[in-house]
Amino acid sequence: MIMSHQMTRPATVLGLCALVLVAGVLAQAKPTPRATPDSVGLSAERLQHATAVLRQAVTDRKIAGAVALVARHGKIAYLEAVGLQNVEARAPMTERSLFRIYSQTKAITAVAVMMLQEEGKVRLTDAVSAHLPEFKHVMVQTPEGSRKPSREITIADLLLHTSGLSHRSSELYQARRVRVRSQGLPQFVTNITHAPLMEDPGTRFRYSEGTTVLGRLVEVVSGQPFDMFVTARILRPLGMTDTSFWVEGEARARLATVYQVAPAGGLTAFEIEPEVPFTERPALLEGAVGLVSTAPDFLRFCQMLLNQGELDGVRLLSAKTVEMMTTNGLSAPVLQQRGGAMGWGLGNVDVVVTPTSRGYLTAAGEYGWDGSVGTFFSVDPARQLVVMLFSQNVPASPDGLRQRFKAAVDQAVVQ
Repeated sequence: MIMSHQMTRPATVLGLCALVLVAGVLAQAKPTPRATPDSVGLSAERLQHATAVLRQAVTDRKIAGAVALVARHGKIAYLEAVGLQNVEARAPMTERSLFRIYSQTKAITAVAVMMLQEEGKVRLTDAVSAHLPEFKHVMVQTPEGSRKPSREITIADLLLHTSGLSHRSSELYQARRVRVRSQGLPQFVTNITHAPLMEDPGTRFRYSEGTTVLGRLVEVVSGQPFDMFVTARILRPLGMTDTSFWVEGEARARLATVYQVAPAGGLTAFEIEPEVPFTERPALLEGAVGLVSTAPDFLRFCQMLLNQGELDGVRLLSAKTVEMMTTNGLSAPVLQQRGGAMGWGLGNVDVVVTPTSRGYLTAAGEYGWDGSVGTFFSVDPARQLVVMLFSQNVPASPDGLRQRFKAAVDQAVVQ
C-alpha cells in the first residue's frame, strides 16, 4: 500500500535496495500474539464497561464507530470494533479499518531521526541550518519588528517543539500557506523559513510543524525520499504493512470516513483534506501528520518502544535511546510553562510527570499521544500496558471519550 515519492534516481535506487534488504525480515514478521484478559492480569468483566462506553458514544451519535485495543505483556487481550466506518454505506468498523492518525505520525518520524543520530549522521545539538541551509536566515517576530533569534534552532528543538515554529492551523501559517499538500518537502521548508519564528528557540513549548521539517532533514541526511526511509527502515522491519502516507486500490474500502458532530446533533461526513485526500499521493510527505494506519499495525510500533527498541528479534534503536525518547526532555522553565505536570519526550510523546495531572488514573512515566481526528495511544512501561482508541471524528474526543475509555481500561487492570 505504500508508494514511493521520487527524489532523485540514485536515492530511489538506494531506497529500493533497502526495501530488498528488509524482504527477509518481512517474511519472518509474526502477528502480535493474543491472550485472554485474565491471563495477563486484566478483568474481562471490567473491560465490558470500556466497550459499553464506546457503544454508548455510537448510540448517542457522538462517533460513527471505533476500534479499541488493549495489549499487555506483548499480547493483545482486547480488540473491539464498534459502529460503522462509513455510515452512508453501512460499512461496519473492523479490526483492519484504516485511520488517518495525524499527529501520531510524529512518533514514527522521531524514530527515523534517532536512528540517524545513533548512526552518527546527525547530533541532537546540530543546528538545523547545518543540514537545511534555509534555516540560516530565519527571523523572530516581536512587537518591535523582526530580529535574529538569540540562537539557532537545533534538531532537539524540533523534536521537543521548542523551535519557535508554529502550527499549521495558526493564522500566520494559514495566511502564508506554509503547509500545502500539493507542494513537496523542499517547498515546505522554503515556506516555513520565510515565516517568522514566534519566539527564540528553547524558550517555550509551542506545538508545531517541526516534525515535517525533520522529514526533509531525514531525506537530505539519508539520501532517500522520506517515505522510502520510513518504509524500509521502520514500517517493513516492524511488519507494519497497513501503514502508509496514502491509501490506494482495494485498501480504500477500509479507510474510515471522518465525521463531524453537527451543531444540532448527529454526524456529518466531510473530507478533512479536500486539496489532496488521503486516497491520493500527496506531494507533501508530512512527518507531522501524514500517515494512515490500523490499530493492530500501530500496536507493533508501540510494542517496539515498550520493548526498548526491539520487536520479534528486529532492533531499531538501543534501549538507552528509547529511554531518552520516552522521558521528559523539556527544561525546568519550559516544563513549568506547560503546567509542570505533563512533560514531552524526544520521541514526540506526552510524558506523565505528575500522575494526578489528567484527572484520571495515570502512572509516572506513562507516555503517548493522539491524532487530531480521533486516534489515541498510551504506553505504560511500569504495567507493560498499551491502550489504543482509533476513531475518525471532529472533535477528536467528544464528551471526553478518550479519557472515559482510558479510565475504564485502567480499572480493568487487576494484577
